[in-house]
Amino acid sequence: MKVAVVGATGLVGSKMLQVLAERNFPVTELIPVASERSVGKEVMFKGKAYKVVSMEDGIAAKPAVAIFSAGGDTSKEWAPKFAAAGIKVIDNSSAWRMDATKKLVVPEVNAQVLTKDDFIIANPNCSTIQMVVALQPLHLKYKIKRVVVSTYQSVTGTGKSAVDQLMNERNGIEGAMAYKYRIDLNAIPQIDVFLENGYTKEEMKMVKETNKIMGDDSIKVTATTVRIPVMGGHSESVNVEFENDFDLAELKQLLASSAGIIVEDDIANFIYPMPMNAHERDEVFVGRLRRDETQANTLNMWIVSDNLRKGAATNAVQIAEYMMGNGLL
Repeated sequence: MKVAVVGATGLVGSKMLQVLAERNFPVTELIPVASERSVGKEVMFKGKAYKVVSMEDGIAAKPAVAIFSAGGDTSKEWAPKFAAAGIKVIDNSSAWRMDATKKLVVPEVNAQVLTKDDFIIANPNCSTIQMVVALQPLHLKYKIKRVVVSTYQSVTGTGKSAVDQLMNERNGIEGAMAYKYRIDLNAIPQIDVFLENGYTKEEMKMVKETNKIMGDDSIKVTATTVRIPVMGGHSESVNVEFENDFDLAELKQLLASSAGIIVEDDIANFIYPMPMNAHERDEVFVGRLRRDETQANTLNMWIVSDNLRKGAATNAVQIAEYMMGNGLL
């Protein structure tokens, strides 16, 4: 199983190498690919150094699958070239997510949509992934009408430049700014650019991607996304209105028995999900489960997950695992 990681030197690319190793994905030959300026650099995988190669050399090596995390523009240009060479592409950028001809996949939710004919598969936005993992079992049981979500997102979602800005600010060092404003001791209610409707691109991603992944355009979603000075994972406050009523104890048990979810909901002992505990974990953590007392059939919940792992690298590797296990690679 030849595997290419495109964008191997970046924050998410490095995490993909780590996740591939940890999950013992059967890599017989690793092909790290990056931009021209990174060609010749070395990356480590399972204790061995591999030289980074160019896009052209990555295609020429004929991997079975290429996991992309190199940005939307790069993906738009190069994913079709890899696919044309018969290489399955799992793309972590936003380039293909809302393309009607491409599948948008979270394995716990909709892996069954994948076929042998899918050569470019889109990995969803990090904040959407963790939310739909928690929502899917509830939707199947109670049918979701409306979701109101506010996110509290880690600086790692922006990348190394944002981590550097945060740590510089903590240490009183002048440096480059990844954000328009200081992030330490602050919360910035803007992730990505503003659109004409007053929402940010990140907020509208959560709306549209949720409908596509869950295969139900009747689910109404509205979002506010906020960047906070945290590393380790994204947190989300989610208010969910159902068509049907629920028993809270039964609902908790349903979540606890669902794939990829860990329920941490013991307020008597102050146990609830937090980014510091989700860090370097692959699961989606759910807690603070309680009825919305202002509206019938409505639940409040708190969802946390490591955005570089389940929100990016792990989800992509899980797609590859599913494809391999079902003869799609």
